[in-house]
Amino acid sequence: MADAKACAGRVERFRALMGERGYDAAILRNNPDLRWLTGAERTFDGEVAHTAVVTADGLWLHTDSRYFNTFQERLGADTPWQIDMELVDPAEWAARVVSMAHARVVAIEDSCSLAFFDAFNVACAKQSTACLVPRMHGDIVGLRIVKDAEEVELMRHAQRITDAAFEHICGFVKAGVTEQEIKVELENYMLTHGADALSFDTIVAAGPNGANPHAQPGEYVVREGDMVVMDYGAGYHDYHSDMTRTVCVGEPGEEQRRVYDVVRLAHETCAREARPGCIGSDIHNLAVEVITDAGYGDYFKHGLGHGVGLEIHEQPSFGRLYDKPVPVGSVITIEPGIYLPGRFGVRLEDFGIMGEDGYHPFTKSGHELRVVG
Repeated sequence: MADAKACAGRVERFRALMGERGYDAAILRNNPDLRWLTGAERTFDGEVAHTAVVTADGLWLHTDSRYFNTFQERLGADTPWQIDMELVDPAEWAARVVSMAHARVVAIEDSCSLAFFDAFNVACAKQSTACLVPRMHGDIVGLRIVKDAEEVELMRHAQRITDAAFEHICGFVKAGVTEQEIKVELENYMLTHGADALSFDTIVAAGPNGANPHAQPGEYVVREGDMVVMDYGAGYHDYHSDMTRTVCVGEPGEEQRRVYDVVRLAHETCAREARPGCIGSDIHNLAVEVITDAGYGDYFKHGLGHGVGLEIHEQPSFGRLYDKPVPVGSVITIEPGIYLPGRFGVRLEDFGIMGEDGYHPFTKSGHELRVVG
């Protein structure tokens, strides 16, 4: 059942923002935002099937019969949300609630479709309800940057599963298995050891495929001497973990060892220098500096890290374009890499929380290069 106290705190944070902006009501349809506000775990899927209206003193949620019972079970009898599964167009339903609440400034998330936006305005006109309809631009996404205690514990739990999966897979990877077989083994382990979902499509990239940061696992057969990049994570109650480790099948060559050591140095330097209020792009640029000084600057092009939570990619970011401070309570990855086309790649990723005194990884797996097989 949803943590009522945590969810009440989230609703109050959003209502405070609504008050600052002059909104009488807000209409929400983005599933991660609805999960964050309601606390209804393992209820939302890929469909845009729910609509919420939030006012200063009311919480309404429209859904359909596929989800209604689950919402009731997840939220409990004492929930402040009024849950409705009336067979009516969501935009018409929202217009009716707005009229009943006498709201005159009604904000709509910019993630809503244009069709919904237009239908809502038409429905308001039909019932002679006059209101201004400003668009919200990532307002709740911004609030979600700072995690509460419940969110942090769910991600810590997900990472414990992910760390255990790494120990398991190190005993599985050897010459002769395919990337796809490694992927299946990793995912099966997580799903049979506490995960209720996968964070994202698992990346397993061996040998020359490791030079492609988002390579898709295929029929490539792992060979002696290959570096194998594995980027994966467990999902738990809608929250994500994210971790990358690179292992070597047999003893690494001199350059493989050197590249790994540079990536590790970049990672650990950035983790050490990350502090509350640091500018995200500054930490990214620090990784670039370390890798460039080692002679591999042309082979690290992606961002250093991203926020993690209800979505696998959230704010804030350790990216070259993120010029905002990273606050206490944000959860973010650090994942430098070097990718040598046609040869091999190395990436090393932890994710953790920005504490008062610096960055604290949830990831417990070590940074040493593991030799497997």
